[in-house]
Amino acid sequence: MQKNRGNPPATEAIAAYRGLQAFLDYMRGQRMYSVHTCKAYHKDLKQFYDFLAYHYETKERSDIDPGSVTVLDIRLFLGYLLREGLQPKSIARKLAAIKSFYSYLLETGAIKVSIPAQVSTPRFSKNVPGFLTEGQTKSLFEEILVLSPPSGLRKKDALEEQFTLSRDRALLEVLYGCGLRISEVVGLEHEQVNLEQGFMRITGKGNKQRIMPLGTHATEALKKYFEVKRNLFRIKNSGEPVTAYVFVTKKGTGIYPVLVQRVTKKYLSAVTELKYKNPHVLRHSFATHMLNNGADLKSVSEMLGHTNLTTTEIYTHVTFGRVKEVYEKAHPRA
Repeated sequence: MQKNRGNPPATEAIAAYRGLQAFLDYMRGQRMYSVHTCKAYHKDLKQFYDFLAYHYETKERSDIDPGSVTVLDIRLFLGYLLREGLQPKSIARKLAAIKSFYSYLLETGAIKVSIPAQVSTPRFSKNVPGFLTEGQTKSLFEEILVLSPPSGLRKKDALEEQFTLSRDRALLEVLYGCGLRISEVVGLEHEQVNLEQGFMRITGKGNKQRIMPLGTHATEALKKYFEVKRNLFRIKNSGEPVTAYVFVTKKGTGIYPVLVQRVTKKYLSAVTELKYKNPHVLRHSFATHMLNNGADLKSVSEMLGHTNLTTTEIYTHVTFGRVKEVYEKAHPRA
């Protein structure tokens, strides 16, 4: 069969490959991957089989035998992605989806050998993440996020204003103090928080559980927020919000990612000129400050919920300046 060397057209007409849904069900049900990750895998694999269908000039993905795919086919696909302007990191993610799918096919006996496993993952540069200096962090919590009694407002309006500020402070204290992801803080429920013993049970990627200590500042911020929240909803004659989530809106519903991003940008804008002022800046700041102050890489990796040290090693680029400074001050022949 003659292979087409051009670029595949964008199309939704090709039927889904017959083994794809079983794989996605397995990743979601058995491997406990998130809905978001499974959707990304579905999109990446569909694009791969669209490319193969066009490459082999066939109308159906189901006509393609996964066992007949060659290393050259995969490299041509990677080349096509590169021509389309995708960054190496995105290409590496798509290749990872293909490798996972073929690993599943190998385990279930659908194929005898996983060809994608023979293809090296493209190298890509690791961008050093943006983070706050310790001085900027101090300014954020001691100057910008200061709780002051509202004046000149009706009691309900004053409580709502106090509620917003106490919630925002507690939210940012937890993001920075525990290095949480957006999804982790949005999904945080009361039963996961133990203020008396000072820890939280976090459910991270792949439903992996980890225990995070709560610092004194985060604990005090949460206690104040819970108190204000109770008072606000008592005045609203609705008692506590029905939701089990820790962080809620003034209406009593759980917060959402866009709100977390909006709150973070609002307060970070007052202390930093970083281009991106998102919640991940506080997570990066948590890791950077921990390493700068003597924490070991393995402990920081566990607290961040990383599956391996390689992911955490990006922060060693950030902290090298500190290491060099210590070396030059301490080593007699520096």
